[in-house]
Amino acid sequence: MIVKDPNFVSLHEFLLNSGNVIHTPETTFLLEKVNGVYTEISYKTTFENINYWASYLYSIGIRKNDKVAICMENGPEFLFFDQALQKLGAINVSIYPTLTAEETAFIINDSESKAVLLGNPFLLKKFQKIELKCQKIEKVFVNFDFDTSEKIISVKTLKTIGKEGYFELNTEIDKLTNSIQKDDLAALIYTSGTTGVPKGAMLSHYNFMSNCYDALELCPSIDKEDRFLSFLPLSHVYERMAGYYLPTYIGAQIAFAESIEKISQNFMEATPSIMACVPRLLERMEGRIKANAEAKGGVSQKIFNWSLKVGEAVRLNNENKKTNGIVLKIQYQIANKLVFDKIKSKLGGRLKLLVSGGGALPQHVGEFFGNIGIRCQQGYGLTETSPFISVNEFHRQMHGTSGRVAPRQKVAIQNIDTKEFITVQTYDSFEEDFESVEGEILCKGPNVMLGYFNNKLETDIVMDKDGWFHTGDIGRFEKGYIKITDRFKNMLVTSLGKNIYPTPVENIYLKSKKIEQLFIIGDKREFVTAIIIPNEDVLRDFISKNSLANDIEIDFISNEMIRKWIEEDVKKYSNELANYARIRHFLVKIKPFSIESGEMTITLKQKRKVIENNYATEIETLYKL
Repeated sequence: MIVKDPNFVSLHEFLLNSGNVIHTPETTFLLEKVNGVYTEISYKTTFENINYWASYLYSIGIRKNDKVAICMENGPEFLFFDQALQKLGAINVSIYPTLTAEETAFIINDSESKAVLLGNPFLLKKFQKIELKCQKIEKVFVNFDFDTSEKIISVKTLKTIGKEGYFELNTEIDKLTNSIQKDDLAALIYTSGTTGVPKGAMLSHYNFMSNCYDALELCPSIDKEDRFLSFLPLSHVYERMAGYYLPTYIGAQIAFAESIEKISQNFMEATPSIMACVPRLLERMEGRIKANAEAKGGVSQKIFNWSLKVGEAVRLNNENKKTNGIVLKIQYQIANKLVFDKIKSKLGGRLKLLVSGGGALPQHVGEFFGNIGIRCQQGYGLTETSPFISVNEFHRQMHGTSGRVAPRQKVAIQNIDTKEFITVQTYDSFEEDFESVEGEILCKGPNVMLGYFNNKLETDIVMDKDGWFHTGDIGRFEKGYIKITDRFKNMLVTSLGKNIYPTPVENIYLKSKKIEQLFIIGDKREFVTAIIIPNEDVLRDFISKNSLANDIEIDFISNEMIRKWIEEDVKKYSNELANYARIRHFLVKIKPFSIESGEMTITLKQKRKVIENNYATEIETLYKL
């Protein structure tokens, strides 16, 4: 397959094309919740904001290759500011709003940012704690009302000043815009630092652009009529590409979700057709749907369970290219009317695709959504690959895998010990029955970063002399698709020499409706133990039914009845694992691991070293039982 790129040289041209060629400037582009109602923002309004913001930035000396940090929640202003930087050829340095003050200072200083945009008063206060450490910051922009000072200016004032000088500066700004080449740096996105100090991945315009081209070719069902619900942070590479640059490229709309707490409400209000999400959100959605059916009990629950079995039969036939019989077709129509359509209506009524990334999606979760008729496509990638490497094709679902290699990329599986290539696969070499043994996943293509900013040592560790990026992920090919096992650095080696990848083990136990989160321990230990966080709603129900003291406010539960209740499922699901991978002892922790506590990344992956350090004393007790 010879892939040919569309004729674009910058990410800003994506937006110009959508607003002037695919649509007209008057067409709705963005939707934002204002005073309780989703409000439409046209391309024309978007262009005006971008032009005036670019004018102001130019007037204070921001030029091509200058770095400007953005630390704010999702919203139109993030997009306006990012596009204004792109017009100038400047570089967006993204900072997660949930990072600590010290982590924020590190990124600002390491990136050499000259200015920073802050989303709310809390973030301003956090910045002011580290302001003296950030000597290169000349201006602070805030996305709320603020009395302008010499250094701090609100975006409203910024826009007003920029508008006044726009026509005078427009010609000079256009010169900068026209000077941008596709290989110019567009963003610095820092890794989450799960295994050490964050590193700034240098991502070019073409890194992102080629990713959008690949995504559309593997998911041709998405188009200009779609509406994306932007939920994951735009400071993360996954949402940046899948929830912002991709819809901008194809001319689709973007609706901004308010928060994870309001995601269900936002589904109903914004009526999206597509959303990029992470596995934990989908697991929670599955859990709540099943819990609601169970709570109704009786005939309703029986109908729900019957419908799931019918949906499973249809899904399996479709995936195996078998014909559904007349009886099954009629049963499926009934299941749709009685159950599936009602679930879909609570998700806005027109959701056609969920894309899962940022971590391994448990196979049973993907199968559940497939059973109820909602397509859930798992993909795979990293910050350093902009991020997309592969995704399940729309017409061919292989639950538990991460899909087909993208058209512009190559993927190799390398033997961990000998460093020999086990296989090299491309889009063109794809075979439905191809299988390989396990090894480290390597990637080569236009999506691979330019390197880590100011960090040649770390760049040379992950980029070899032949241009292969070493992902650090372990996986293999299964029926032509990439299947991820785990992170190489996450591998636990017991004192008896057994290698255990925690993610697949955790996913087995997470099938239990009693368990919300799980953290596996066992490196350099004789056996496996765990910290288990129970599902709060299920636990409260158990406590109420058994008239137990409500100890949910404490950190660890010692109540023997609760322990035995959870142990029932631990023993049940242990049967699916080899003896050496089974949990022998566990702690019951009430408070979940979270981004705010520093124990999880922004895509809800556990920070192993942080958790082990935080609960070192408690973990030691598990090995003294």
